Amino acid sequence: MLAAVLFLHIPVQAVSAEKAIVLDAVTGRVIYERNADQRSLIASTTKIMTALIVCEQCNVLDRMRIPKEAVGIEGSSMYLKEGEVLTIQELLYGLMLSSGNDAAVALAIYCGGTVEGFAELMNDKAHVLGLKNTHFENPNGLDSSGHYSTAKDLAVLAAYAMENPIFYKTVSAKTVTVGSRYLRNHNKLLWQVPGADGVKTGYTKAAGRILVSSATRDGRRLICVTLNDPNDWADHSALLEEGFSRYTVRRIVTAGDRVGVLEVESGQETRVELLAAEDFDYALAPGEDPVLALPGPGFVYSPVTEGAEAGYAYVLIEGNAVGKIPVVYGETVEQEPEEEPHFFEKLFGRKEI
Repeated sequence: MLAAVLFLHIPVQAVSAEKAIVLDAVTGRVIYERNADQRSLIASTTKIMTALIVCEQCNVLDRMRIPKEAVGIEGSSMYLKEGEVLTIQELLYGLMLSSGNDAAVALAIYCGGTVEGFAELMNDKAHVLGLKNTHFENPNGLDSSGHYSTAKDLAVLAAYAMENPIFYKTVSAKTVTVGSRYLRNHNKLLWQVPGADGVKTGYTKAAGRILVSSATRDGRRLICVTLNDPNDWADHSALLEEGFSRYTVRRIVTAGDRVGVLEVESGQETRVELLAAEDFDYALAPGEDPVLALPGPGFVYSPVTEGAEAGYAYVLIEGNAVGKIPVVYGETVEQEPEEEPHFFEKLFGRKEI
């Protein structure tokens, strides 16, 4: 979906992040951004992709024996022991709540055969999701020049991942017990922001503080991402609150609504109505008045068939396209029959004089 940018009332300068974005996950609207397409180290927010692939490709009830390659990994850890047996779900909790780099390696080996093989799965998924400024070299986010993403790509990834019920269950958990381990989610927003339900923290000295958050209220989800932000908890709280309070999701078009009319050339009728083929909702700020536009010449040649595809109607806000709606013909219009030749025209090739 196309998305136009309208900044929230929070001044850009008031946000401490070097790069940031707020995305309405339901409508795809970007409602705040700052250097959102600039590539950056992403530290442990890498694990969003790691967890997503495991949730999609593995049975989380399966059990695995921890290999020695997953023990003693540098950085944050859930302190795995060689030979112990845990379920994939337990490792996911260790990955996303404790940010265990060791859990990341264990899951990568289980799902991809090797860490390198799993990185290929990560990059394949990034390509499928259209994350053009993202590349992975490991499952945990340890600094590497070839391992990067952007605020916008992370927001798109998080919005997609939060639709997976196993992923959602994992990242929204505040605390869990894994054997003798008591794991507490590093994401403080789960306790601080109403509706907060994900997703991941991250930090390395080179990358700075990184945070990807999600909050859902009344069926509406906002995703907020900040990169290199020393004041990330406060920034996310403010950005999410402003996003929910200022913007309201409205039904712009309902399937079956009349969205326009086309002239019909050489038809038994001279006009045909165009109807929306699906609903269209969008997050709007006070005073915004979306309008519909139909590109093209404004006419169609007969015949046309009721319910057949007729292109798209574009939704515009202040002249900017923010989305498109497939449209169909509202009725069948047959081609106008050719006039029957006169007797003398048939006989002599010309009309009677």
